[in-house]
Amino acid sequence: MEKRQLSQSDIVEALRRATNSYQGAEERWQERARQGLTDEQLEEALAYELGTAGGSSGRDILSVEYGRSGFKIWASWESTNSYSDRPVLEGKRTMMLAREVYGIADPTDMQMAMF
Repeated sequence: MEKRQLSQSDIVEALRRATNSYQGAEERWQERARQGLTDEQLEEALAYELGTAGGSSGRDILSVEYGRSGFKIWASWESTNSYSDRPVLEGKRTMMLAREVYGIADPTDMQMAMF
Protein backbone atom coordinates (compact mmCIF):
# COMPACT_ATOMS: atom_id res chain seq x y z
CA MET A 1 0.00 0.00 0.00
CA GLU A 2 1.34 3.41 -1.00
CA LYS A 3 2.06 5.87 1.81
CA ARG A 4 -0.43 8.77 1.86
CA GLN A 5 1.40 12.04 1.26
CA LEU A 6 0.79 15.10 3.41
CA SER A 7 -0.88 18.10 1.84
CA GLN A 8 -0.30 21.70 2.90
CA SER A 9 -3.66 21.61 4.69
CA ASP A 10 -2.46 18.52 6.62
CA ILE A 11 0.62 20.45 7.74
CA VAL A 12 -1.54 23.40 8.82
CA GLU A 13 -3.77 20.98 10.75
CA ALA A 14 -0.68 19.51 12.46
CA LEU A 15 0.44 23.01 13.48
CA ARG A 16 -3.02 23.89 14.80
CA ARG A 17 -3.27 20.66 16.82
CA ALA A 18 0.27 21.02 18.20
CA THR A 19 -0.25 24.64 19.26
CA ASN A 20 -3.77 24.27 20.67
CA SER A 21 -3.38 21.41 23.12
CA TYR A 22 -3.73 23.54 26.26
CA GLN A 23 -7.01 24.99 27.46
CA GLY A 24 -7.47 28.60 26.35
CA ALA A 25 -4.97 28.38 23.49
CA GLU A 26 -7.41 29.68 20.89
CA GLU A 27 -8.06 32.82 22.92
CA ARG A 28 -4.33 33.32 23.54
CA TRP A 29 -3.61 33.10 19.79
CA GLN A 30 -6.38 35.62 19.07
CA GLU A 31 -4.89 38.04 21.60
CA ARG A 32 -1.39 37.51 20.20
CA ALA A 33 -2.70 38.27 16.70
CA ARG A 34 -4.39 41.42 17.98
CA GLN A 35 -1.21 42.68 19.65
CA GLY A 36 1.40 41.36 17.22
CA LEU A 37 4.55 39.58 18.39
CA THR A 38 8.25 40.06 17.81
CA ASP A 39 10.20 36.92 16.85
CA GLU A 40 11.36 36.58 20.44
CA GLN A 41 7.79 36.84 21.75
CA LEU A 42 6.57 34.34 19.16
CA GLU A 43 9.32 31.93 20.21
CA GLU A 44 8.12 32.23 23.83
CA ALA A 45 4.50 31.67 22.79
CA LEU A 46 5.36 28.60 20.70
CA ALA A 47 7.51 27.16 23.50
CA TYR A 48 4.60 27.55 25.92
CA GLU A 49 1.95 26.10 23.60
CA LEU A 50 4.08 23.17 22.38
CA GLY A 51 5.11 22.23 25.90
CA THR A 52 7.96 19.82 26.47
CA ALA A 53 6.50 17.22 24.12
CA GLY A 54 3.15 15.83 23.07
CA GLY A 55 1.17 14.24 20.35
CA SER A 56 -2.00 12.55 19.25
CA SER A 57 -2.94 9.79 16.88
CA GLY A 58 -5.72 7.39 16.13
CA ARG A 59 -7.28 5.28 13.48
CA ASP A 60 -7.86 7.19 10.23
CA ILE A 61 -6.69 10.56 11.62
CA LEU A 62 -3.52 12.53 11.15
CA SER A 63 -0.82 11.42 13.60
CA VAL A 64 0.98 14.41 15.15
CA GLU A 65 3.98 14.68 17.50
CA TYR A 66 5.59 17.90 18.67
CA GLY A 67 8.09 19.42 21.05
CA ARG A 68 9.33 22.82 22.04
CA SER A 69 12.99 21.97 21.42
CA GLY A 70 13.53 23.35 17.91
CA PHE A 71 9.77 23.95 17.50
CA LYS A 72 9.54 20.58 15.76
CA ILE A 73 6.30 19.08 14.53
CA TRP A 74 5.98 15.65 12.94
CA ALA A 75 2.89 14.52 11.06
CA SER A 76 1.93 11.41 9.14
CA TRP A 77 -1.12 9.47 8.05
CA GLU A 78 0.67 6.46 9.51
CA SER A 79 2.31 6.55 12.94
CA THR A 80 4.94 9.23 13.56
CA ASN A 81 8.41 8.52 14.88
CA SER A 82 10.23 11.59 16.14
CA TYR A 83 13.47 9.61 16.36
CA SER A 84 13.67 8.46 12.76
CA ASP A 85 11.29 10.70 10.75
CA ARG A 86 12.08 14.23 9.63
CA PRO A 87 9.76 16.86 11.10
CA VAL A 88 7.33 18.52 8.69
CA LEU A 89 7.98 21.81 10.50
CA GLU A 90 10.84 23.08 12.62
CA GLY A 91 12.48 26.29 13.71
CA LYS A 92 11.83 29.32 11.50
CA ARG A 93 9.41 27.36 9.27
CA THR A 94 7.20 26.70 12.30
CA MET A 95 7.36 30.38 13.23
CA MET A 96 6.54 31.54 9.70
CA LEU A 97 3.56 29.21 9.39
CA ALA A 98 2.30 30.19 12.86
CA ARG A 99 2.41 33.86 11.81
CA GLU A 100 0.45 33.03 8.65
CA VAL A 101 -2.12 30.68 10.23
CA TYR A 102 -2.84 32.85 13.26
CA GLY A 103 -2.44 36.21 11.48
CA ILE A 104 0.33 37.46 13.77
CA ALA A 105 2.23 40.48 12.51
CA ASP A 106 5.70 41.44 13.74
CA PRO A 107 5.44 45.00 15.10
CA THR A 108 9.16 45.54 14.42
CA ASP A 109 8.79 44.73 10.71
CA MET A 110 9.08 48.12 9.04
CA GLN A 111 7.42 46.84 5.86
CA MET A 112 4.35 45.76 7.84
CA ALA A 113 4.25 49.08 9.69
CA MET A 114 3.49 50.76 6.35
CA PHE A 115 0.06 49.10 6.20
